[in-house]
Amino acid sequence: MDLSNRTVLVVGGTSGIGRELARRFAAAGSTVAVGGRSPEALSELAGEGFGTFRIDVTDSASVAAARDAVLARHPELDTVVTMSGVMILEDLRDPAHFAAAETTIDTNLLGTIRVVDAFTPHLVGRGAGTVITVTSGIAFLPFPPMPAYAASKAGVHAYSEALRAQLDGTGVDVVELVPPAVATAGQEKVNPHALPLDDFAGEVMQLLSENPTPHEVLVKGVLMHRWAERDGTYDGLVAQRSRALSMLPGREG
Repeated sequence: MDLSNRTVLVVGGTSGIGRELARRFAAAGSTVAVGGRSPEALSELAGEGFGTFRIDVTDSASVAAARDAVLARHPELDTVVTMSGVMILEDLRDPAHFAAAETTIDTNLLGTIRVVDAFTPHLVGRGAGTVITVTSGIAFLPFPPMPAYAASKAGVHAYSEALRAQLDGTGVDVVELVPPAVATAGQEKVNPHALPLDDFAGEVMQLLSENPTPHEVLVKGVLMHRWAERDGTYDGLVAQRSRALSMLPGREG
């Protein structure tokens, strides 16, 4: 993928990985717009020169309105990155966890589908473009304290695979970005092994610039997650990660 002359929308780009990737695309020479919910973050990004759009991926009307506004300002849009997501702890012994599961699935999985649905006709009509979905190493190696998060990201992976197959021959590529734990929003305090954001973003942009662009963008730090079943390490790693259940209230370490 030539990163120097694209027109990119990053949905969920107001913080963390999304914000850094928006900056990296812009630094490479692309025109970049950012969509998100936080008025403060959008204002800051507008001050940096980004086009900004209010969008709530859990609201179909909001997604449709944002699409119309984006395409009115950027009719040449050729790349859509959809990465809005939430990570919520859930204790499956407590039925009250369902509200967290519902929020997680609505944002991470259905939110992705809403954004993809909104922009696919435009990209197909252009006859060229790229959809970048964002999953997680947890899609392939569950983190037991966040079951719905794992399920939602596994769902986005499967959806991305099906979308790629259905769009074959249209000129629209589907790329799946699979982050490991990345040091954003205090993650480095929770997980000392989290990959520094700068290192992660640099590796991602290098992989995206390859020709052809890989279907799955896998930084080195996520390979152990992605290929755990193939490598025969899956059961041991899930057992190891299950120790984190002590993070849940009322659970002993």
